[in-house]
Amino acid sequence: MSEATREKILDAAERLLGRYGYRKMTVDDIAAEAGIGKGTVYLSFPSKEEAVLGTVDRLIDKVCAELESIAASDEPVAERIRAMLLARVLIRFEHVAGYRESLNDLLQAVRPRLLERRERHFTRETDILATLVPRRTARALIMATNHFLPYALSPAELGDRRKLQRDAADVIDLLVTAIATKEKSDEENAAVVDARHAAIRADG
Repeated sequence: MSEATREKILDAAERLLGRYGYRKMTVDDIAAEAGIGKGTVYLSFPSKEEAVLGTVDRLIDKVCAELESIAASDEPVAERIRAMLLARVLIRFEHVAGYRESLNDLLQAVRPRLLERRERHFTRETDILATLVPRRTARALIMATNHFLPYALSPAELGDRRKLQRDAADVIDLLVTAIATKEKSDEENAAVVDARHAAIRADG
């Protein structure tokens, strides 16, 4: 099956998800929306569930591609972290802006599979952030900004894009500042320890 056909199926599934929700849409609907035969859908996806979850995977592919691009830039580390955390929020928000319900509500019927995938997605994002900061810090940054993701809240509940961007940026600034403060403190403590060891060796 060609990549173009697969993308057409995913586009159709996304539109139907926003229009009807998961329970009301069918593979026949996906085929009709994509302008292809039902059998062609099954050549790419074994079920409606896999087609819909495939749309979530595709979204995360887009998020991770953007995070990798930012991480590889020449900006200062703190600015790259800020941009990466904000991007993971805004790309998701823009993707579901036309939905009337939260992703959790839309995909309630496949929640166990969605949660399993979500954990893998967070791990992928953590891996990319961990190229800039310790892995434990990267994981904490992901968890701290998940509040702004459109899982439990609908786009309407999250507010307009400008407000979401402003609120997320404020929290991200606090997180990045806290990391910088901790790193400075760690360096100062290490310098004190080194100075004490030097003094002990000198006395000896």
